[in-house]
Amino acid sequence: MKKFIPIIIIVLIAFSIYKWAVGFQNTAVEYQENAKTAWSNVESSYQRRNDLIGNLVKTVQGAADFEKSTLIGVIEARAKATSVNINAGDLTPENMAQFQKAQAGLSGALSKLLVSVERYPDIKANKNFLELQSQLEGTENRINVARDRFNESVNIYNKLIKKFPSSLLAGIFNFDEMNRYKSDAGSENAPNINFDFNKK
Repeated sequence: MKKFIPIIIIVLIAFSIYKWAVGFQNTAVEYQENAKTAWSNVESSYQRRNDLIGNLVKTVQGAADFEKSTLIGVIEARAKATSVNINAGDLTPENMAQFQKAQAGLSGALSKLLVSVERYPDIKANKNFLELQSQLEGTENRINVARDRFNESVNIYNKLIKKFPSSLLAGIFNFDEMNRYKSDAGSENAPNINFDFNKK
């Protein structure tokens, strides 16, 4: 019986390592998929904003004398923003920077449009315009929440694969660190967008 003790110990150790590896693999996959889903929610929120901006532009185009260059700027920025999509499995720093740059360009063009609208009382009084502005404001909040949730999911996943001894298995199973959504340069200064359309 004594001669089987080393074999039993080896089998128990091997089984323990196997269980640990399987547990890590399953947890890492779960956290990684949660982060990918959170990224999809970020993109969905931006898509909603793009759709609202499209409707907003159509409403503003009804004003014959509205600045055409401002509208063209928004239309072009919107087209660029919608053309930049990132697969959740390819969230490299370069791809995310490109995505953020396109979205920041659209935000800048939208801000310019909203400032320009201040000079057009008829547009400001338009019911559709006011409703779209309200929805757009709510969507901006959704975008912020979605980005925060994405970063939280990435944080949970990254901590799992970086902590020892899980980091050993992360390399074996090819679990790489995911990139967080970073704020744009100068974003600490909030854009001055006025949603009070009662002002003259």
